[in-house]
Amino acid sequence: MANCNISSLRQLLGKYTLTLEVLESDEKIPGSYWGDAEAGLINDTVYVRPDTPIHSLLHESCHYICMDKQRRAQLDTDAAGDYDEENAVCYLQILLADELADMGSNRMMQDMDRWGYTFRLGSAQAWFRQDAEDARQWLLQHRLIDERNTPCFRLRD
Repeated sequence: MANCNISSLRQLLGKYTLTLEVLESDEKIPGSYWGDAEAGLINDTVYVRPDTPIHSLLHESCHYICMDKQRRAQLDTDAAGDYDEENAVCYLQILLADELADMGSNRMMQDMDRWGYTFRLGSAQAWFRQDAEDARQWLLQHRLIDERNTPCFRLRD
């Protein structure tokens, strides 16, 4: 979080009706599935601290974007979702990283690799460029991106 403009993050998340709650450095993050500095998600609020990685903030946000209305209405910590949705979440977080001047998709993919996301081809970049057509199609089917891979800034129905 330290290297990213908070105002830009709030503006991006606001396009999806998400609220960004920035906590103090020593506070426990509510709704964090992974604990430690990882982002938390409860209802329409993403909780972070200054040491929360942007990939974590965007990943949890993309879970909110990709889940259906019924799951969003009950959301508290565990976004759940199936294998296809999880892939779509990863794909969308890479696309949304390009909406942040301080981030970009290349840095996002490097951060994902450092954190330990696992992909069949060994890296986020190889997966995104060569093996993610199913994730892309999922996002298209749910009208979350357009044919040019541009986010539509809407939530899944």
